[in-house]
Amino acid sequence: MNLLPDPIEVASFDPTPPGTGEPPPRGWWGRPIAELRWQAELARLVTDPVFRGVDVPRGTGEPVVLVPGFLAGDSSLGVMRGWLRRMNYDARASGIVANVDCSDRAINRLDDFVARVHADTGRRVTIVGHSRGGHFAKALARRHPDRVASAISMGAGLDRPFDISIPTKAAVAAFRSLYASTTDRVARNGCFTETCRCRFAQDYNGTFPDEVPLTSIYSRGDGVVRWEACVVPYATCVEVEGSHVGLAFNRKAYRAVATALSAARPRAR
Repeated sequence: MNLLPDPIEVASFDPTPPGTGEPPPRGWWGRPIAELRWQAELARLVTDPVFRGVDVPRGTGEPVVLVPGFLAGDSSLGVMRGWLRRMNYDARASGIVANVDCSDRAINRLDDFVARVHADTGRRVTIVGHSRGGHFAKALARRHPDRVASAISMGAGLDRPFDISIPTKAAVAAFRSLYASTTDRVARNGCFTETCRCRFAQDYNGTFPDEVPLTSIYSRGDGVVRWEACVVPYATCVEVEGSHVGLAFNRKAYRAVATALSAARPRAR
C-alpha cells in the first residue's frame, strides 16, 4: 500500500537518470528510530581520546568553513567547529540558520563568504559539509578550485542528491511546494528536483576537479541517505559506523576529517 502520493515517492526524486527507461527503485523508509543514536555518539565522542586531540594531526591555522545539512543550521556543527579550533584550524560557521533555501541562492551566499575568507586569510579554504552541506562543498570546489584547498563530505550523496529516505523526500517536497506557492523559481528552474537548471546543478553535476582532494565519509548504518550514494570513484571514501545525524559527532569521522585536512595541507597554502 502506497501511503504517500507519487510526487513524493518518485516524481522528481527518481535517482535513475531520465531517459533510461528503468523503473524507479522501491521506496526506502530509512531508519528513523536508529537516528536517535546521535546522542550516544556525542557522549562517546567527548570521552574519546580524539576529542582531546590525542594522535590527531594539528593544523597551522588553515581556514575551514563548515556547512550544515538539510533542515539544520550552523549550531548542528558547533561541536566539530570548536574541536577544529582546538586542533589549530580557523574553523568558521557558514552563516546558515536553517539549510532549506533554494540551492542556487544558498551556494551563491556561501561562494561570497568563502571568497571573503580566502581574501582575508590569503589561504585556500577547506569546505566541510554534512549531508546537503556536502553537496555544496562539492559544487563550490568545482566552481572555484583556485580558492578551495579540499572538500570533505559527511553523509552526502555525491552523484545522486535525492537517494534519500521517503520521510526526507517528504520534507523536501514540502519545501518545494512552499516555494512553488511563493515564487516562480520552481517553475522556471526546477528547484528541489533532479531537473534543477540553476548554476548550482551545473557545478554539482560537473566533473570534479582533479586538483582538489575530495573525501567522502559515510556509514552503512545511515538512516537518511543511502550509503551507496556517498561512494564515488573520484573521492577518497572513508567508512565509519553510526547514524546519519551522528556523523556530526562521530569520533571516527572526526579522525577522518583531521586526516583529510592534514593531507590537503600543501594545497591550502
